[in-house]
Amino acid sequence: MRKGMRAAMAVSAIALATFGATVAGAEDKEFKIGGVVALSGAYGVIGEAMQKGAELAVEMRGGTVLGAPVVFDWQDTETKPQVAVQKATKLMAGGANMLFGAVSSGSTLAVMKVAERKKVPMLVTLSASDDITGSQMSRYTFRTSNPVNMENQMMAEFASKEGLKKVYGVVADYTVGREMWDNLKAKLKDKNIEIIAEDFPPLGNKDYAIIVDKVAKSDADGVAMIMTGGDAITFLKQSGQVGLKDNKEVFGTMVMDELMGKAVGDLSYGVNSTQRYHFSTETDANVAFVKAFREKYGEYPNQFAGEAFDGMSWFLDVVDETGSWDPEEWVTAFESSTYDKSVEGTKVMRACDHQAAQIGVFGKAIKGEAPYPDVTMDVTYTFGPELLFAPCAD
Repeated sequence: MRKGMRAAMAVSAIALATFGATVAGAEDKEFKIGGVVALSGAYGVIGEAMQKGAELAVEMRGGTVLGAPVVFDWQDTETKPQVAVQKATKLMAGGANMLFGAVSSGSTLAVMKVAERKKVPMLVTLSASDDITGSQMSRYTFRTSNPVNMENQMMAEFASKEGLKKVYGVVADYTVGREMWDNLKAKLKDKNIEIIAEDFPPLGNKDYAIIVDKVAKSDADGVAMIMTGGDAITFLKQSGQVGLKDNKEVFGTMVMDELMGKAVGDLSYGVNSTQRYHFSTETDANVAFVKAFREKYGEYPNQFAGEAFDGMSWFLDVVDETGSWDPEEWVTAFESSTYDKSVEGTKVMRACDHQAAQIGVFGKAIKGEAPYPDVTMDVTYTFGPELLFAPCAD
């Protein structure tokens, strides 16, 4: 009997101690976001913009979610999948409630697998590989930005509407870049546009003289660029110096916006590009975001910052709506959510693939007039989600 009483008392003591720890934990909680982005190298400029957008999303909601302060821990992936996994693993071991990132699709796909094993939600607002919401889709990963197929559909529509007949491809030599090019080639051919040649310069290439000369001497009327960050800046500068864009229509996926224009300068004018987001979008949510961004950073938000802000705002709104600290509830709620406060209008999360259906924007770099940047994107085409996303299979 005494033995039973002692056991019961011991169980009660453990229960009380556990209850006390739970209450204390609730009082001391922080909502931890692990930012896994490139902050150096060719894609560093992109990661920095994503960081600004995500942090402003938290600031504009009062710095809290579920009544707890939001804390960021930013880690540089160096655009290397192995490094990204190491940093993400460290963040999750430190109690990250969610992961945000990465920049390159290779890093994102690698981190997704670790996040799934740990059952930690991951928000993607940039990486475009179709596999992220396709063959390697995870219950815990969501993308609120453009996939490859959407980007390519926009580029094919642009090429067709502009009357291009022959296209030369310049594609950064990495797996996702080549996959994207294969996808785009098929779409261009469907529109009776001939692919006359292609080149695959390595990531971080510094000299495009030979490629530019080959393109200039070809009979192509369009140049399709699949490269981002520092690689796109270098190519546009070197090709612009010899007037390539004056003789051929230069277009690509995310190769030009106001951030890129600042780096490329006057040689930007006339370059065409898909836009993940543009500050000129006339929605109440976007007007408020642009105002806050300009006040905080002294500039207009670029596409990387805009998408990061939008995705982070959406996800944290859903978390708040659940009123729960259980990530399983966040995931379930997010995969069937509609975001009518998006800076781009309305986005719908597709439960079938965890991909947000949304509009697509295409623009041309022009000379900006005050207060706009010297290089400003003029939105030339807007495509509806019905053209860009195939219906989910039943």
